[in-house]
Amino acid sequence: MKKRGFTLVEIMIVVAIIALLAAIAIPNLLRARITANESAAQATLRTISTALETYAAANNGAYPDTEESLTSPTPPYLNKAYGGQTVQGYSYTYSTLTSTAYCVQAAPSSTASGTKTYHVTQGGVLEENACS
Repeated sequence: MKKRGFTLVEIMIVVAIIALLAAIAIPNLLRARITANESAAQATLRTISTALETYAAANNGAYPDTEESLTSPTPPYLNKAYGGQTVQGYSYTYSTLTSTAYCVQAAPSSTASGTKTYHVTQGGVLEENACS
């Protein structure tokens, strides 16, 4: 009677193939996650900018002095407060928020969540760098 099964060499070859496939796939998945986080940060900045511009249109061109002015009215200009919050690996900061100007920044909370910093200024101008 002949024994059936896998030899140690066959099992080691299968494990090596699986390790090779994982070494190829994992970096691609991490890059895809970073790209998704960066896209989400840009979309969130556009949402904040739209809320600020809508507020200004309703208030004779004056931007709000606080984020609460966007979230507290009924209906709100902005459904969620983003200032000081981290969403999908990006932290949001209102660097400038006056009646005449604004600059909202999205910075990655770690290099694993993103590699680029973005900001949006009055008129909805979205750029890749920190507020100046």
